[in-house]
Parts: sequence; structure tokens; C-alpha cells
Amino acid sequence: MKRSKPPFRADHVGSLLRPAALKDARAQRERGEIDAAALRVIEDREIEKIIRKQEGIGLQGITDGEFRRAFWNYDFLGALEGAEAYLGERKIQFQGPQPRPMMMRVTGKLGAFHGHPMIEHFRFVQAHTKRTAKMTIPSPSSMHFRYGRDAVPETIYPVMEDFYRDLGEVYRKAVCAFADAGCRYLQLDEVNLAYLCDPALREKVVARGEDPDLLPSVYAGMINAAISGIPDDMTICMHLCRGNFQSTFVASGGYEPVAEVLFNTIKVDGYFMEYDSGRAGGFEPLRFVPKGKMVVLGLVTSKSGALESRDELRRRIDEAAKYVPLDQLALSPQCGFASTEEGNVLAEDEQWAKLAMIVELADEVWG
Repeated sequence: MKRSKPPFRADHVGSLLRPAALKDARAQRERGEIDAAALRVIEDREIEKIIRKQEGIGLQGITDGEFRRAFWNYDFLGALEGAEAYLGERKIQFQGPQPRPMMMRVTGKLGAFHGHPMIEHFRFVQAHTKRTAKMTIPSPSSMHFRYGRDAVPETIYPVMEDFYRDLGEVYRKAVCAFADAGCRYLQLDEVNLAYLCDPALREKVVARGEDPDLLPSVYAGMINAAISGIPDDMTICMHLCRGNFQSTFVASGGYEPVAEVLFNTIKVDGYFMEYDSGRAGGFEPLRFVPKGKMVVLGLVTSKSGALESRDELRRRIDEAAKYVPLDQLALSPQCGFASTEEGNVLAEDEQWAKLAMIVELADEVWG
């Protein structure tokens, strides 16, 4: 029951804690003490180290830990033509420390695509591992959910349907560019469908004049447009999250409100699902998962260093298997360890211990 293609029985979401040498170098670059070329040398060195570390503990899907990014989303979105990342006032708050108030807005028509720096980030990983290089990018909904119409000037897009269409199209071009570069394992980080399971956030959507019952279908349409035309041997997965900054969160609520659209309308191959706490609800929504799709259970938390009980993890895997066959399940942390460069509140050795345990437990469960 082992898998030779992604998602793997033992997998991870993507981001890893930044080592001190990398944090120091990025701070030096921000102060103007080193140039971009000097920073890249250090990034390359530290990424090579964590590639070896992932391989050493037995992971098959290998990432760069998102070491070249400050944020999981804004670094990608801000490099799209017609989009801009800027500092503003956050509309959605974490339940604790707040990240820098980075925001997104549309500055021109979307749709044109003349390359993206993260394609080279992927190529670096691919060139330095013989295993499967995995790329992570934010889902297209990340350009909309936090801001709504405020991020999309009517002078550029009088009709929101045109914005959704163009955003899906520019994403399609980006996804195809990753495929052309050799990427066969791409993950869309989709927090907003999980946010739409939280009653308080649904009220915020209503307050700004939008319908939270319609947005899942809107987002599904963009995602399906984004992944249309990919090679037959390319795996697209989706990661669902309720917020992850310095071990705190944004949203709560089980997957039931979005489950049917999530599993049966969106045409991805697998789902990395947050399930490390009661905030994500029970496994009942997994009953909607069709044959052929994989669910990677995020039962191991990336928010603390305490190592989970293997017996408890096995019990929860068995519980999930009541709703979707065991052969369609896999295991991972519920999120990355560093959605932003600050990272979560645990030590690097605790991070690696969790990932190593996931590999060992997956071998025990799936053989």
C-alpha cells in the first residue's frame, strides 16, 4: 500500500523553520548590508542542507522549505503582473500575535504572464534532489477573500466575474509554466475555503455585501481554470488551513459547509487537511470524498514541539478510515512549520522529530 507518486503516505505541507544563518542574512539584506546575490548564496546553501535533511528522514516529496519567501502567499501573488503587495490595515486578525500587515490589491488587468521568479526556485530544488520536487503556491482565492471588492478597483474591473476569469487565466499560465519546468507535484494553499467554515468570518463576508454560500463555487471555478490543461502525470493537491502564524490561528469550524464543493467540484488529486485540533471538526465530511482522490490527514501539529502519541495517531487514522478507505489516506502535519519567515513556536529538532515520526508511522500503517 506504499505510494510511488504524490501525495505520499508520509508527506508534509512545505514550509520549514528558517535556520539562524538564513534569518541573519535576510535581516542583513533588509538593512542593505548585503546584496541580493550574497543573500542568494546563503539561501542556496541552507536549502541544500534541508533537502538533504528531508531525504535523510525518508520524505519523498522535497521542498525548499519556502526559505526564499517572507510570506507563504504574498511573495507569489505580488510577483504577478497587475497585482501588488503593500502594507495596509489587516481586516482578518489572528488569535494572538499579528504578522506585518501585508495586503494585496489589483493595479491592472490580470492575465498576462511573462514568467515568475518562483519557477527558478522550483528548478533549484529539482536540480538538487533525485526524489520528487514539490512546489507550493497560494490558491487564487488568496487574491480575493481577505479584501473583497476593496482589492479590485471598479475602474479596472467593473464586473467581478471578469476579475475571477482573468485571475483563473493567469494562474493557468503560471501552473503550465511550472509544468513546463518539470514540476509534477504542485500544491495550492487554500485557506479561504476553511475560513468559510467559520461563522464569524462568514458574517464578515456578508457585511461587505457578498454571499458566503456562493464563494466556494466561485473559488472552485478559478481553481479548476488554474489547473486545466496540465500534463496527465502532474499531481495537484490542495492544502486547507485555518491560519498559522507563530503557532496561532484565525478560524474555527468543521468542513461540512464546503465539503461537497471541495471534494466533488474542485478537480484536484488530493487534499492536505488540518485535523490537529477540535477547531477542524470531525471526520464526517470525508464521506463526500470520491474514489481516486487522496486525503492527507494533518493529525500532527506544527504549532507546538510536543510529540504526539503514536497510538493516538493510529486511533485517529482508523476513525477517519470509517469515512474514506484507508488506501486513500496519508499522514502529515496540519500545516507548514513557518507560514511566514518568523516561524512557529517550536525548535528545529522538534520539527524534524515530528517529520521523522510521520515517516515511521506511515510505514507501520501502510507498510
